[in-house]
Amino acid sequence: MTIRVLLADDQTLVRAGFRVLLERADDIEVVGDAADGDEAIALARAHRPDVVLMDVRMPGTDGVAATARIVGDARLPGVRVLMLTTFDLDEYVFAALRAGASGFLLKDVAPEELRRAVRLIARGDALLAPSVTRRLISAFAGRPGSRGVPLERLATLTDREREVVALVADGLSNQEIGDRLGMSPATAKTHVNRAMAKLDARDRAQLVVIAYQSGLAGIPRSR
Repeated sequence: MTIRVLLADDQTLVRAGFRVLLERADDIEVVGDAADGDEAIALARAHRPDVVLMDVRMPGTDGVAATARIVGDARLPGVRVLMLTTFDLDEYVFAALRAGASGFLLKDVAPEELRRAVRLIARGDALLAPSVTRRLISAFAGRPGSRGVPLERLATLTDREREVVALVADGLSNQEIGDRLGMSPATAKTHVNRAMAKLDARDRAQLVVIAYQSGLAGIPRSR
């Protein structure tokens, strides 16, 4: 199955470079490229890509505002946004997570890691979570005004679901969660999906943010 990608960056050479790197993969197709946020929104509506590779900083409508509009558009329910930034603790990235981005990458990412990240985000199977991502999300969750989900929602989680959410926050895939907790990847995925539904998380990225905000990250794990 081909993954359809839209590129959004105000630098022509950057867009061209990412296009070349992505289209070296047989399973990835670049369906368009945008020079600013408004163009990214219009092309997302026109092409309905699986993933938008979105630069954080662009003139006019920036990547954060564009992400919020794409994620909030009822006509684009399956479109996920992967943010690109030059800095690992860019202030804009905090806002991008709040806007609904499914993850972020530094622009100096290795080619194969770029392609892997696009595949992961397209599947919605796992948050791209190198140590810097977890550090950023942890810092984001602790900022003033950052709130977790209501306590009544947290109370609906089973003990197993709490364990699974904590492992998702550690960046583990369904396979790795299954190995850790002695269950199949399919069962792990079921627990993740149930937790996302109960906590009203759009995807695993939001589930990680909620885990840090609500204190679920770092809870004791079963052995």
